[in-house]
Amino acid sequence: MYPPATPEVAARRRELAPEINEAWDRFSSAVFAAGALDEVTKQLIAVAVAHVTQCPYCITGHTRVARRRGASDEQIMESIWVAAEMRAGGAYAHSTLALGVLDEHGAGHAHAHRAEAFATAMDGSAGA
Repeated sequence: MYPPATPEVAARRRELAPEINEAWDRFSSAVFAAGALDEVTKQLIAVAVAHVTQCPYCITGHTRVARRRGASDEQIMESIWVAAEMRAGGAYAHSTLALGVLDEHGAGHAHAHRAEAFATAMDGSAGA
């Protein structure tokens, strides 16, 4: 489905924008170096984020690096489940917006129904 990430693709990327490519490489190295978080944790975060962003290159690459850094299969799968929950959780949390609209329209519909019922009642009593 996707073309393979090859050394030739990487060379072409460097050829077309060498300074930017070099800056990217330095940035990436700095981000994934051990700091407040160890390298395994950073790679597990990357695996999770890669699943949320749905980048096949990132999924395969960071899964491989996570394994090389010592992450277990269970840790990798658990990070993927965290990503799945967070992505689904976004839809769940954002339902607040839809529920707000439904409440606005529901209140409007309820008000219209009450007004209609009142008018019908008044028409009936006016004829009495």
